[in-house]
Amino acid sequence: MRGFSARVFTRSAGRARPFGRATAVRATAIILLTAPAARAESGLEILEEPPAFLLRLAPVEANGAGLALIALMMLTLLAGAAIALYVIGRRSWVRRASELEAELARTTAMLDRSTMILRGEPQILISWDRPEAEPVIEGDLGIVADATLGPRRLDPAEWLEPAVAAQVEEATERLLNRGEAFSMAAVSRRGRHLEISGQPVSGSAVMRIRDVSGDRLQLARLHKTFAEAEGELSALRLALESASMPAWRRDSEGRLVWCNAPYSRAVEAPDDRAAVDNGGELFDQALRREAAAALKETGLWKRRAVAVVNGERRTFDAAEVRTSFGAAGVARDVSELIALRAEMERNEDDYSRMIDRLSTAVAIFDKSKRLTFYNAAYRQIWSLEPAFLDQRPTDGEILDRLRAKRQLPEQVDFRTWKAQQLSAYQAIEPSETVWHLPDGRALRVVTSANPKGGVTHLYDDATQSYALASQVNALTHVQGETLDALKEGVAVFGADGRMKLFNPVFAEMWRFDAAKLRDRPHIDEIAGACRALCQDPALWDDLRAMVVTLTERRESRTARIARTDGLTLECAALPLPDGATLLTSLDVTAGANFERALTERNEALVAAEKLRNDFVNHVSYELRTPLTNIIGFTQLLAAGGVGPLNPKQLEYAGFITNSSHALLAIIDDILDLASIDAGALELRLETVDVAEAMKAAAAGVQDRLNEAEIEMRIVMTDGVGALRADGRRVRQVLFNLLSNAINYSEPGQTVTLAAMRRGAEIIFKVSDRGRGIPPDMIDRVFDRFETFPNGSRHRGPGLGLSIVRALVELHQGRVLIDTAPSEGTTVTCIFPIEPILAAAGADDLGRGAQLAPQSAQ
Repeated sequence: MRGFSARVFTRSAGRARPFGRATAVRATAIILLTAPAARAESGLEILEEPPAFLLRLAPVEANGAGLALIALMMLTLLAGAAIALYVIGRRSWVRRASELEAELARTTAMLDRSTMILRGEPQILISWDRPEAEPVIEGDLGIVADATLGPRRLDPAEWLEPAVAAQVEEATERLLNRGEAFSMAAVSRRGRHLEISGQPVSGSAVMRIRDVSGDRLQLARLHKTFAEAEGELSALRLALESASMPAWRRDSEGRLVWCNAPYSRAVEAPDDRAAVDNGGELFDQALRREAAAALKETGLWKRRAVAVVNGERRTFDAAEVRTSFGAAGVARDVSELIALRAEMERNEDDYSRMIDRLSTAVAIFDKSKRLTFYNAAYRQIWSLEPAFLDQRPTDGEILDRLRAKRQLPEQVDFRTWKAQQLSAYQAIEPSETVWHLPDGRALRVVTSANPKGGVTHLYDDATQSYALASQVNALTHVQGETLDALKEGVAVFGADGRMKLFNPVFAEMWRFDAAKLRDRPHIDEIAGACRALCQDPALWDDLRAMVVTLTERRESRTARIARTDGLTLECAALPLPDGATLLTSLDVTAGANFERALTERNEALVAAEKLRNDFVNHVSYELRTPLTNIIGFTQLLAAGGVGPLNPKQLEYAGFITNSSHALLAIIDDILDLASIDAGALELRLETVDVAEAMKAAAAGVQDRLNEAEIEMRIVMTDGVGALRADGRRVRQVLFNLLSNAINYSEPGQTVTLAAMRRGAEIIFKVSDRGRGIPPDMIDRVFDRFETFPNGSRHRGPGLGLSIVRALVELHQGRVLIDTAPSEGTTVTCIFPIEPILAAAGADDLGRGAQLAPQSAQ
């Protein structure tokens, strides 16, 4: 804080004295004898040389007397000019001195009056000619400073509080630097009330410090109070302007004199001035008359009123109060509040209805511990009468009644237990307990405090939950024991990759310390230890990836791990629903060895079967060629192509021909089976007339029927139609079935060939009345090279039924057999009318033929 250094001025009121003659003569002489510059300043013109007329007066040849005369004349002339100049100057100086004396008198009088006025009021004046100059301090320094401070120092920090001194210093800086005037009130440290003001005056800066006391102090306080009131009024008006509620003020006559912007918008006026000029009213005339009457009687009008704002009906909470200059009022729009309250009431009704439908019993008590709400579940769970509950009993009364009905938990000290239950009204946090009732029920009771006082009781029948929890605990224990008893190593890893569960077999199988596994090691640690035991460590890396990899679709993985110690483990990683992963390890060393042996044996069997098929194909082909020659030559001999034969030779030739045909049929059957096994049999699909196929098959066995004295009957239903199949193979199937039936029939019996249409299938049935097939032979009747004479006159190679089943299944059909001892046998062949292969083409037919042996097995 810079101080103010004082220069104290003293003034004397002396008068100007007139100049004397000697002084004037001396002044004139000085002027005449001074340098040319000084003479110029005096206004006198001194001749440098004598005038020309004086020179003409002197003779050309002057003598000494003449020169003296000339000098005398010049001196005389100069003296006369000086005297003339003095007279003229004195007159001017006298006039000027009189004017200055009058001005000095007036100035002195003004100074005396100013000093008197300045000293007549306790104040201090501080003035600066320039901002950087030292200030001039005048006045009574005792106003602010002690006598010990002296007149040379006036530091505001020494006689004002620091905050006020800083304000004064800041205002002084603005006055000196920017010429900003200021005025403020302050209280000195000695308790004197001061008025400090500053303003620029004629290029200087002046600050005045006045002691305001008495009337001035009261006036200053009034000014301060008035300023505060003006500020509060401005703030109030600003608040009302920025508020969203309409506000207005009326004069004593009830006319509108002021309103805020929300009021003008409510009465649809462009601004507040237009609303006042037009006398816009927010409410209708009836409400205005009611308000005027209420203000006249009680000085207050307050009610909920309805007004139309911007074409919309709005509800306001209006209030108007009488003042000494008229009245003032405000209106708060409560339309949304009313709508929200109605919505809240509807929600409360919905809430009550919803709670009433809950299975959880709910009872709400107010702060006086009386029942205010209950739902149907509460009434039902305690079997309480609605009439009793509607009387709003207290919480304690309800507990007493329930105890009388033996519906509360048995307590040794019921009074203490009851007090503990009622202490929930003073609790802050909700509480949860379980009541085990005498009737075996278990109730979960939740008590929570309400925001407005009171409590809410929730009762849930947890009997089943506790029973289920007990069962879960028992199942968990059983599962734990089961896992421990498994011979399969089991470990569960959580989503964080750490072990959550394991059984002793897992620890023993992978050589882990059980105590170490209980510390929940990470899968990386487990994988590092297990990888060292594997012949192919990459397999364990795959299992580890199943645990730690986060993928959108988690799939199980399996791996057979061969260990360095000779064990073979079947390991699997299975994802669990909670994000965990189950790892299982099963010792399959014995099974792997057995599987290896079976695989080797199967490979040997496959090779043997291939060798057999190759042998059969080769032998059948090699037999077929000479057999064809034998048949041809025998028929040539029998026909007499090389000469006639005697009857015995013809008989032998017949035997040779029959035997050759039988052998050729066997060879054809073997070739067909070999083709089927090799997948090389190709079906030639065509439209096969069922009736024609049946007749052709019957014609093929006619000689056998005649020889065996057996009749054959053909039965067909109406509309049996045709099917899509290989006609040659269908006739072959029927021929084999008829031949088999003839072989097992007795003379005089009948063999029946029947056909019928059932949906999209054609069904062939071949029946005989022979001895039937024994039960122990039914399972092998379709096996190759299996023959069952069973009294038959003919014993074949056992390929007929095998070929029948193979050909039918190749057509995507099926073969059924129904037999009983001494009752005969019925073989049923079911063909699809349109097999799937029919629309596929030749390539698909070939592939279907390759699949036939698998279907036949």
